Amino acid sequence: MIDIRELTDRYAVSPQIAPGDVAALKAAGFDRVICNRPDSEVGPDLAADALRAAVEEAGLTWIDNPVSGGGITPDNVVAQRAAVAPEAGRVFAYCRSGTRSTIVWAFAVAGTMPVDEIIAAAARGGYDLTPYRAQIEALAAAG
Repeated sequence: MIDIRELTDRYAVSPQIAPGDVAALKAAGFDRVICNRPDSEVGPDLAADALRAAVEEAGLTWIDNPVSGGGITPDNVVAQRAAVAPEAGRVFAYCRSGTRSTIVWAFAVAGTMPVDEIIAAAARGGYDLTPYRAQIEALAAAG
């Protein structure tokens, strides 16, 4: 069963999903699915191509933005920011545990939401972003 964790009314995350979970995402009203998990971490049945096929077959938009466990790059942040733009509708993102999808979202929305709200939204989903507060604040200040 899929573990959808709503961070905002437009953005949710979860641990790894399978192609069979896509129907539940569509039923939950999501418009877009972001894969933040690199294929090197999963087998072929959970690789991006397998999920992409299921997502697109369901009529949802697929975004591939793999975030390495070694760190989030500026390109990851830019891609996530574009993927969660208001016109994207309801967005669902996943990685191994949901943590990277939460952190890259926080970096992407820095400057568009107050830092305390970003950290509180993550906490509602079960993710502690307090160790990233300084980075989120710096990104918000940089615009």
